[in-house]
Amino acid sequence: MRMKQTRGIIVCLLLVLMTSCGEYQKALKSRDPEYKYSEALRYFNEKRYVRSQTLLDDVASYYKGTDRAQDVIIYLARSYMGQKDYMSAADYYQAYIRNYPKGRHIVEARYQTAHCYYLDSPDARLDQEQTYKAIDFFTQFIELYPESPYLEKAYQELNEMYDKLAYKEFQNAKLYYHMGTYLGNNYLSAEITARNALKKYPANKYQEELSWIIMLAKYEQMVHSIEEKKLDRAREAEDEYYNFITDFPNSKHKNQADKMLKDIRKVLR
Repeated sequence: MRMKQTRGIIVCLLLVLMTSCGEYQKALKSRDPEYKYSEALRYFNEKRYVRSQTLLDDVASYYKGTDRAQDVIIYLARSYMGQKDYMSAADYYQAYIRNYPKGRHIVEARYQTAHCYYLDSPDARLDQEQTYKAIDFFTQFIELYPESPYLEKAYQELNEMYDKLAYKEFQNAKLYYHMGTYLGNNYLSAEITARNALKKYPANKYQEELSWIIMLAKYEQMVHSIEEKKLDRAREAEDEYYNFITDFPNSKHKNQADKMLKDIRKVLR
């Protein structure tokens, strides 16, 4: 009995699949652009994005120069978004911006261009070209549409991009710090890298860790200093201690910082 039920289900599924494929093939072969367009939207709404994109590609030239061309480009971009092909989607959104700078979908196109680069932004350890592009497009969008419903999300994603760049700098600063005095004063390089990150990305979520790297680097420069410069570097390290504790009084690094201060004061006596 169960075997018959299973076979019945399989047969039904095959019939549905064959019907679906038949409908799609019919749309592909059709010479009626209106029919193809309506089928493309139906497939889009069903989240069958490859079919939607293929049919839209077929009718794009027919509608060129007409009012519907705006919708064709936008649905092509959305179809690529559905396929997670963010760079192809960005190309179509940017094509819309170039061709319809005052079009009815312009706000969506400008936000989604930035959003595509945001989604394509790689791990912080890799090249950040896409991240910089996302930042540029988000900045343009925020300046152009300060009252857009996308605004809050644009700010959120923009800040995430800044955080990613700050994190990359934080990792670079840590690398310099762990290299120590190998082939030079890498503690100074760690300090400079961390300070630059704080200047470039002042609201990033790694502020405490970047500031801590600076504190550590200042301390180590004192420890490894020649005698003539040791006193000056101890004063700088002490100043950095107070800067750090003032900014982050409840830091998880406070106990270690306090121990370092004792060593610094021994030099200052």
